[in-house]
Order: sequence, then C-alpha cells, then structure tokens
Amino acid sequence: MNSSKNTLPAQPSPQNLGDGYIKFQLNQQTAAILSMRHTQEAIIVPVESVTSMPNMPVCIIGLMNWRSRIIWVVDLPRMLNLESLGSRLRQYNVIVVRVESMLLGLVVQEIKGTAKFLSDEICSPIGQVASSLVPYLNGCIIQQSEILLVLDAQAIVNSSILRSD
Repeated sequence: MNSSKNTLPAQPSPQNLGDGYIKFQLNQQTAAILSMRHTQEAIIVPVESVTSMPNMPVCIIGLMNWRSRIIWVVDLPRMLNLESLGSRLRQYNVIVVRVESMLLGLVVQEIKGTAKFLSDEICSPIGQVASSLVPYLNGCIIQQSEILLVLDAQAIVNSSILRSD
C-alpha cells in the first residue's frame, strides 16, 4: 500500500481575485467595465431589429425585443458625450443591464469579454477623466496602457438624459 498523500500548495482560488466585470470599448479611445451584478447579457443584434422612435433624446437609438420584453436601446458613448458610434453600422453590440426592475440595452463599439478586479484597484476618476463623465462612474482603473472607466449602471439607467418628461 502506498500511504503517501499528494498535497497541493495553497493558492488563492480564482473566486477571491475580485469582482466580475464585463469589459468593452465605448469608442476607439475609451475602454470601460461594468459590474456583472447588473449585466444580464451581451448580444450582437442587426441594426434592423432596433425600431427608432420619434421625438426622443439623441442618444436613444430606439426599442428592441429582448427575450419577449421590449427594452430601450441607448448609444452609450453618445449619452456620455463621447465620440458616437456612427450611423453606418450593420449590427449593434448590446449589453443588457438590469437595475432593480429596469432593463436597458447599452450599445458599445466592441465587447471585449470579462475581467476581475479588486475593489481597492478602483481609484477616484476626478482629475483622470473629463468631469462630464464623473456622475456616471464608480471610479477608474489605471493600467499600463489604458484607463478603464468603471461605469455605474444605476447612474446610467436613472440618468435625466434618458427621461423625456
């Protein structure tokens, strides 16, 4: 009989390496992340599947059917006063977010995948980014090659820009 025991060195489990985020490009120059806590799904939809609505704020693209629910679709870079995605797209990269009972489709330039970050990696955005972005941020993460904006889904969904009343 062999009584030797194989033991693995103690390593931190991947679950302890931070909170989950979806990572994406808002436009050519701006990368951002959004907490997976608010992310329902990331999908690519043809432009024709979003119905434009008259007399809406310029950042609202229109309505789309998502899992038998009708949701508003927003050009997120335009909402944040960044360079818009343009009008020559054939498809939209949509991140569907839920804050309480509110669903919203956020169109971004490119969805990059997921990442994990510790909360102490998030620093204040003040002085790092344009002051017009600050109300929509939980902070930013400064990496070697870029600054990642940590978006606040609740601030985006509840923004007065999306209200037409």
